[in-house]
Formats: sequence, structure tokens, C-alpha cells
Amino acid sequence: MNQLIAPYGDALVNLIDPAKSEALKQEALSLPSLDLDWWQQCELEMLMTGAYSPLTGYMTRAQCTQVETGMQLDDGTFWPLPITLGSRQKAAGELKPGDRVALRDGEGFMLAVLTISDVWQDNETWHLGGAVEGVALPPHPDFANLRATPAELRALFARRGWRRVVAWQARQPMHRALFEFCLKSAIENEANLLLHPQVGGDITDAPGYFGLVRSFLAIRERFPAASTQLSLLPAPPRESSARALLLRAIVARNHGCGLLITGGEHLPDGNFRRGEDLGQPHADLPMSELADKIGVRLIAYPRMVYVEDRAEYLPESEVPPGSRLLTLSGEEFQRRMQAGLKIPDWYSFPEVLAELHRQNPPRERQGFTVFFTGLSGAGKSTLARALAARLMEMGGRCVTLLDGDIVRRHLSSELGFSKAHRDINVRRIGFVASEITKNRGIAICAPIAPYRQTRRDVRAMIEAVGGFVEIHVATPIETCESRDRKGLYAKARAGLIPEFTGVSDPYEAPERPELALDTSSLGIDEAVQQILLKLEHEGYLR
Repeated sequence: MNQLIAPYGDALVNLIDPAKSEALKQEALSLPSLDLDWWQQCELEMLMTGAYSPLTGYMTRAQCTQVETGMQLDDGTFWPLPITLGSRQKAAGELKPGDRVALRDGEGFMLAVLTISDVWQDNETWHLGGAVEGVALPPHPDFANLRATPAELRALFARRGWRRVVAWQARQPMHRALFEFCLKSAIENEANLLLHPQVGGDITDAPGYFGLVRSFLAIRERFPAASTQLSLLPAPPRESSARALLLRAIVARNHGCGLLITGGEHLPDGNFRRGEDLGQPHADLPMSELADKIGVRLIAYPRMVYVEDRAEYLPESEVPPGSRLLTLSGEEFQRRMQAGLKIPDWYSFPEVLAELHRQNPPRERQGFTVFFTGLSGAGKSTLARALAARLMEMGGRCVTLLDGDIVRRHLSSELGFSKAHRDINVRRIGFVASEITKNRGIAICAPIAPYRQTRRDVRAMIEAVGGFVEIHVATPIETCESRDRKGLYAKARAGLIPEFTGVSDPYEAPERPELALDTSSLGIDEAVQQILLKLEHEGYLR
């Protein structure tokens, strides 16, 4: 290869024309707008920079059907997946062919203008097709020096005299097996190496993102500096499939790479996904033939095992008979990480593990939420205050009490007690608790939270960033009524308070709480001690 591989379709698309940007901004003042989420912003960025060359906009319904059934564009060019703009915003459903719409980020920052050529509905989502005129890329305040467009990478490769480049794209840290295979692949193919981790998404909702990038900064130092480049790829997340792999090959080619390493994701059984595994869901696709159409050679990651006798990783097929093999399952790796236990030197590098530990500390240093739920008068607030006091006494982490009455007064004062308003109130509590948890504090919540689905949603929100311990204060309603100093139950039974939980509105008991307590038979100190023991058992306290 005498020169860098040409872009897919022979010309690199650039949808941002600085000479038109100001005029587009002025025009956008009078246009309807759509706010894009992070996934949509990533997709738009890939379009505007030419990572999806030769596409110049979003596909129409007919083009999507053509791609889904025949995997080709209007001119016959191979293409594996539809690229559309889907929106549930009311404004999207009001658009029609010929309209122009401003595309903005969540803060209103102007990104592009879309000229609509097709609008169609799929369930509750409106899909828009049409040409895109770019104004500016989505802002990235983080790791600015690690971000490069296809054109910028190609220019860099040209300055360095690179003519043959192998790309490695992934969404996970690189440990020794992957490191050795990437290095081996570059050497055997007499190619330079582009480390191109996929980082598209909302960084505020992905606490592992910064640790992932810093781990790549650390491991980059182990590769030859003259033949290795690290750059972040703003590709949106997609499920692993043969078609998604072929799209990645197109993206690699547009960035100047004629070779792509496929596979390498860590599986729970202790192995890593082989390159061939990615084609299994669509085994009918002739992967080699299709990759040839794209012009990118796929390098399949094999099953790699650590051969103790030789102190190196080898493909499973190349292991000498009788060799001693060492493995560490994905589940065991995560368990050791959470518990702060040693990871074998043969598995990873200390600098990589240091960054991962920094971003994902052991459980006793993670944030967590204790979520009390139960009837009015069950003892939730009393237990929550007592638990908060004990945890503050122990020290080590900040503790925040989000009692139902306190939240009502300071966060949800405008809400009533209808089902919809109670649902909003609990979700607000969940959001605040998730922010506290994400920042490694302890949140103690004590709302009634009568509805199972709302509690499930709150759990999912919090478990994405830390620990969640649900405690059902299962005190019988008879006991709750006998404690009712405000006379709320009496008023509810007299019909003076509508939709009162336990009387005129149901309480849906938790299905699988981490702990259930009945304060009619337990004293406060006993109950708090049970909670502390549970937190210790789960690893949150040491």
C-alpha cells in the first residue's frame, strides 16, 4: 500500500461549511427546533464529520427499507444499517417534507439545520429523513486533545508518513491479552495502530467514562510512541451484531484505517469475545465478502489464554499440549474489583487497574442509598433519622437524609397528593439520591412510595451509579393507625382525605426488598442494628 486508504465512497464528507454557519444560525432563529439527546448528538457528529461517508444526511423511509432488506444505498453502494433521526417530541410530528428544522443540544446550542424530505411514524417515534447542513460539532469540554475528526486523523497520518493503519475500537478497558494482541496485529501486518475507543454517550450518566479514558492514557505509554495514536470516537452505543461490525468497518476506513480488529469484549465465562462471534446473530451474512466490499480487512480476535509455562498470552489454538493455563472470569474480575482484592499481574497492568479502582472503588467506598418504604406511621422517618445519626457517628462518608416531609417542604411544595403527584415526588427523591450516590455519599430516603413500578424505576436509576438497599417497614396498618397523632387515618376513613395510602389508595408491598422490618415488634435500636448488619453483609460498611 503506497498511500493511505481512500474514504468510503472515495470522498470524505464534511457537512460543516464555516462560510455558511453564521447564515444558518440567523435562519435558525425563525425555524422550529428539535433538542437532541446525547445518542442523537453522537449520531449527528458522525454524520457531520464524515465518519459515515458517503452519507450527507438522514435516510428516508424508502432508503431505510432498502438498507434493511438489500443493504445498499440508492447508488448501489453497500451499507449495513439505517441512519435516521427519531424523535418523540411533539414538534417532530408537525413537520412535513420541505420544512427546515434547527437541531440543537439540550442547552439550545445550535448544531445543524435539517431539510426534511420524509417524515414517518413508528409506534410513538417520529422518524425524519433529509439533508443535513452542519453549523458546529457538539461541545466536548473533556479530553479535547484526544478528539480528532476523520479529516484531522488523516492529515496527521499523512504528516507522519503512515500508509497502513489498523484500528481497535471498543468500549472497555484494555488489559494484557488485548494489549498483546493489538501489538501483535500491528507488527504482523506492518501497520501503525489507532486506539479508537468508542465514547459516545452522556458522560454525566456514565461514571466509568473518565476512568476508561484515563486507563487508555495510561496504557498508551506501553505502545511504541512512533507508531501508535490514541483518539476518542464519538460513536453511539449499539448492540454487538454483524451489521454493526460492518458499520464500524466503514467508520474505520473513513478515519484512514484499512484493517480493523474485531472482538475482544470480556465475557462472564472468563474468555473474550472472538471476532467470529460477532457474526453469529447473522450467520447468513458473508462477512468476508462484505468486508471486501467495504475495503477493510477484519482481524478476528481469537480465544486468548495465559500460558503460565511461557508467561505469555497465546491464541487457544496455538497452546502447546500439557501447558498450564490461567484464566480469570469476568464475574470474578468484577468481584475482586468491588471487594478491593488483588488482580493477578498476568491479567492486567497496575496503571490500568489504578485508574479503574479510582473510578470504581470497592463497595465500602462507593456511594449508596437506603430507601425506606411503608405506610404512614410505620416508623420510616424515625428509623431513617436514627440510621443517619449512627452513620454520621461512624464517619467516613457524607450522609444526607431525604425524609418525605422534608422533601415535601423544600423540593415538592407545589405538589398535591394525587397518584401522579406522589409519583413525581418519589422520582424527585430518587434523582437527588442518585446524585448523592454517584458522588459517593450516603442517601437515606423515607417516603411512603406506595407504587412498585416507581420504586423499580428509582432502583434502576440509583443502581446505575452505586448501591441501593430497599427496606420495607412492614408495620401492620392497625399499628400505624394507633400511632396516628395527626388523625390522618381517621380523616381518610371519614372520606375527608381522598386517595390516602392504605385506606382509599393501595400500598403495593415490595416484592424482594433487601430487608423487611416490623416496628410493632422491634425497638428502634434493634431495627437500626439489623440495618447496619445488612449494610455490612452487602459490603457497604467495614
